[in-house]
Amino acid sequence: MDTSCNMASIGEFDPLNSSVPATKIEITVSLIVLYVQGIGTKEWREFGRTEVIDNTLNPDFVRKFVLDYFFEEKQNLRFDVYNVDSRSSNISKYSFLGQTFCTLGEIIGSSGSRLERVLSGIPGKKCGSIIFTAEELSNCRDIATMQLCANKLDKKDFFGKSDPFLVFYRSNEDGTFTICHKTEVIKNTLNPVWQPFTIPVRALCNGDYDRTVKVDVYDWDRDGSHDFIGEFTTSYRELSRGQSQFNVYEVLNPKKKGRKKKYVNSGTVTLLSFKVESEYTFPTSLHYMNPYQLNAYAMALKAVGEIVQDYDSDKLFPAYGFGAKLPPDGKISHAFPLNSDCENANCVGIEGVLEAYYDCLRKVQLYGPTNFAPVINQVAQCASEVTDGSQYFVLLIITDGVISDMVQTREAVVTAASLPMSVIIIGVGPAEFDAMEELDGDEVRVSSRGRAAERDIVQFVPFRDYIDRSGNQVLSMARLAKDVLAEIPDQLLSFMKSRCIEPRPALSPSPTPQINISRIMVHVGI
Repeated sequence: MDTSCNMASIGEFDPLNSSVPATKIEITVSLIVLYVQGIGTKEWREFGRTEVIDNTLNPDFVRKFVLDYFFEEKQNLRFDVYNVDSRSSNISKYSFLGQTFCTLGEIIGSSGSRLERVLSGIPGKKCGSIIFTAEELSNCRDIATMQLCANKLDKKDFFGKSDPFLVFYRSNEDGTFTICHKTEVIKNTLNPVWQPFTIPVRALCNGDYDRTVKVDVYDWDRDGSHDFIGEFTTSYRELSRGQSQFNVYEVLNPKKKGRKKKYVNSGTVTLLSFKVESEYTFPTSLHYMNPYQLNAYAMALKAVGEIVQDYDSDKLFPAYGFGAKLPPDGKISHAFPLNSDCENANCVGIEGVLEAYYDCLRKVQLYGPTNFAPVINQVAQCASEVTDGSQYFVLLIITDGVISDMVQTREAVVTAASLPMSVIIIGVGPAEFDAMEELDGDEVRVSSRGRAAERDIVQFVPFRDYIDRSGNQVLSMARLAKDVLAEIPDQLLSFMKSRCIEPRPALSPSPTPQINISRIMVHVGI
């Protein structure tokens, strides 16, 4: 499971690895199809299919579904099981064997991230059950290519030798194993040489180089009842040594070893070659640091901040992120200083905020959820201490996540509405921002527990509405800044009037009310 959660990363949740073995299914050739439900449309769309497994009632699938996990969203999943009795790729040609529904959160939240569900969908028939397991994926992007051979394997076929193949399993944190690769079958030999194969390192060991990798050696049978020859264990670290005396493994069969006193082994498997390469992917994260242009977060921050900072006297801005695992121990935090200084979160100017933001991205692992109430309450506490009109606080939140604490956020906004502060929210990315629109009380004033906000203090805009297709980012960002700041003067005046605070005389040594950017929140999760 890759948890860029509020990214959260699931990303980077920054994705999730869902292994789907099924049991007790009366089939000969099995296939599972995963569907995900759209948040807005509620329509089911096909996400992926497992490989087809022949001649077994208990298929254990190698192909995994890699999903981004969003803590704050209900991600509905549907699994349909089929008997593949046609050569067509059209599912309507297959025999339907049952289905089950669950959410991604249910799988992850189950004990050991393992969930078993009964299949249904055929009236009056027991369809069997399906088991899901999930694991958070590491950020490791390496790809391993290796080749193995075997020598003097046990003879299993009566009229021939053996038809050997290898099955690789990675160990899980709970001591169980998940299948991650099968080699091809080499017919009629006790000394097979398998073709080189490529596998992501995170699929082999999830980035843990010392995690146990178990390898089973089988003799292939047409009816699916493959004969167990033996097994051995290794690790990524051992394999990475390449061809050497350390990578010659005895294939052991525990049952034969227990029965025969003179049993030595059932053959050996040798690593012939091992190579690791980095996998390069096209960057899709909203936080991606493109060397040639600012990302959405940075553009929004720069466009709004450079205007608002003119009204702050000291140009020191406390800047925070929320939704990340922090070094060195991976502790989850929903309010951490971007400059990593817990004693002084201030950044010098908007350029200082940007610099701290970029530096932070290199150090933290994005995570979720998206909670707004804590930071609004934090700024409200500061604003409550200066209500004489000498300061006015502006909280800028840039986020790509759906609010996960909406009830608490409404309460926080209602409370803050009586204080000298405004909240600007810029939503980046393709998420549904209906909740943000609710907080922007232009049409209906925000309320909580029967209490309406004293005044409208929230302004929300979706960043995507300001992407200039002609490529003129300067004009687009100027329009963004104008729209998000348009309500600030009226909001400031509405507070002053409600408290009967009048402007000081022009010759007064005290300046006109100061707009204080109390918090610049850059949400670094999904």
